[in-house]
Amino acid sequence: MGIELTASNALQALRPPPAIPLADWIESNIYLPQTASALPGKMQLWAYQRGICDAIDDPEIERVTVLKSARIGYTALLSGIIAAHVANTPCPILSVLPTSDDARDYAVDLEGIFEASPELRGLLSDEADESGRSTMLNRRFAGGSLKFVAAKSPRNLRRHTSKLLIMDEIDGFEVSQEGDPIELATMRTLTFRDRKIIAGSTPVFDFGPATRLYDQSDKRVFEVCCPSCGDFAEVRWADLRWTEGDPDSAHWVCPSNGCIVEERHKPAMVAAGRWRATAPDVKGHAGFRINALVSPHFNARWGKLVAEFLKAKRSPDTLQTFTNLVLGEPWKTEGEDLDERALFEQRETFNLEALPPEVLFLTVGVDCQDDRLEAVIMGHGESDLFILSHEVFWGPIDGEAIWADLDYLLRERWKHPKGGTIGIDAACVDSGDGGHTEIVHGFTAPRFGRRVVSIKGVQGFSRPFLQRSGSKGSPLWLAGVDAIKSQLFNRLSRGQGVRFGDALESVYFEQLTSERRVVRYTRGTPQARFERIKGKRAESLDATVYSWAARHLIGQKVEARAAELASPAAPKAKSRVSRSHWMGR
Repeated sequence: MGIELTASNALQALRPPPAIPLADWIESNIYLPQTASALPGKMQLWAYQRGICDAIDDPEIERVTVLKSARIGYTALLSGIIAAHVANTPCPILSVLPTSDDARDYAVDLEGIFEASPELRGLLSDEADESGRSTMLNRRFAGGSLKFVAAKSPRNLRRHTSKLLIMDEIDGFEVSQEGDPIELATMRTLTFRDRKIIAGSTPVFDFGPATRLYDQSDKRVFEVCCPSCGDFAEVRWADLRWTEGDPDSAHWVCPSNGCIVEERHKPAMVAAGRWRATAPDVKGHAGFRINALVSPHFNARWGKLVAEFLKAKRSPDTLQTFTNLVLGEPWKTEGEDLDERALFEQRETFNLEALPPEVLFLTVGVDCQDDRLEAVIMGHGESDLFILSHEVFWGPIDGEAIWADLDYLLRERWKHPKGGTIGIDAACVDSGDGGHTEIVHGFTAPRFGRRVVSIKGVQGFSRPFLQRSGSKGSPLWLAGVDAIKSQLFNRLSRGQGVRFGDALESVYFEQLTSERRVVRYTRGTPQARFERIKGKRAESLDATVYSWAARHLIGQKVEARAAELASPAAPKAKSRVSRSHWMGR
């Protein structure tokens, strides 16, 4: 049986590719299992997916870029494209995703599609690694290979050549000292004159690689035909309307003539839709912009998307997620400096001794200097942040006094307006760049059970707010400082989601506004980063960032905490005692 299968695969590699369009082949041969799709069964392509397939079929087009939202069937389409090449035009295929986990998850999903599709079953075989073990991330088939690689491992990109390069979620790719993963992977296709380079992503920021590549393409937009006037137009969020309080009343207003188009017309409009190039002079690079408003998916109904928007708009963080994942648009970054005086004047009449009832958790972030610790106490509601206090503990960092002061703070409790008391739920202490790392670890390690951890800030806008260090046995946690600052600055610049207590002094705001978000070009590639404003210190900004990171150490749900704070059995607040002599300095 094994010999027969091998012979069959060898003969398959010698057959010429079928003379049918890629889209037709996918619909005829691909079956989606429940593990890989919300729409299991024989794959049916929507009109906008077929247009992308047509571009891949076109021998004059070398590059395809897709600027997309979620819920448009893009991942399933990529699977169909890979399957068609494995079955019909065998070649070296390289699939690049942001992380190793992403690569492995996608490999598992693709394996399920091959098993569910009779035409594909048995085509892929495992490849042995250096130790002789087979691995799902490296597959062989007659006439070609399929490899799944993480963009975070640029060295691996140099090991593989490919004729078909597929890069997914490229806005999650991080540029390292070894170079830009997109450029490194693209270099591996230069051997082939008829290469295909497919890059797609949900955009994150307006300077991201997905937006940049789309701007270099022929910039196609998907247009639908208005059932009333017959004009074609792109469905944009600005043209959606609904009755206040009734998301299900959502409808599209045709931008050409103001025609009111109800949801029931959407499937027919999409089926008759078309791609139009807005930069037709660009040759060889097809770019596609698509959002969830034209998706026929059940969970992309206009009423449902409006309901999601009404919930998301309460916070800049969730509004950015909606903008990226539903509208397929980049989040516009704020380039202006924050106004420290304006923020100072936003202070409200609350503090640790008079907490707002919305505060459900308390966290502390600690920035360490040679002669002091600076701590920011932050309250967390369901979505808002409450900056309650900025404490400075003076003393040599290798002395016992300031650490005793910090420990006292972490053990304090305060009366809560719901009736109980509240204390510090979690704390992140900056371990620095090595000068006092062991001192910090010595403080946090015995207090880990109280959610007190040592952290190190790491750059990268796609980093998680907080995650364990990958080093075995390390007590260190990694804080995604760029990602946190980005969310913090979004809130501050829009005046939403961050509230300040009246105990904060002007120095806190001077340091909070000590950086600005900028875009700098590195080897011709735009990179976002935060830069210090000359002459300003940043201790309170850093401590605020760490305090927000500490929220991710708390797993308790807000509903349970609200009930706990209202319980008369909650622990009583302890009376304050005098601090060490260092506190007065």
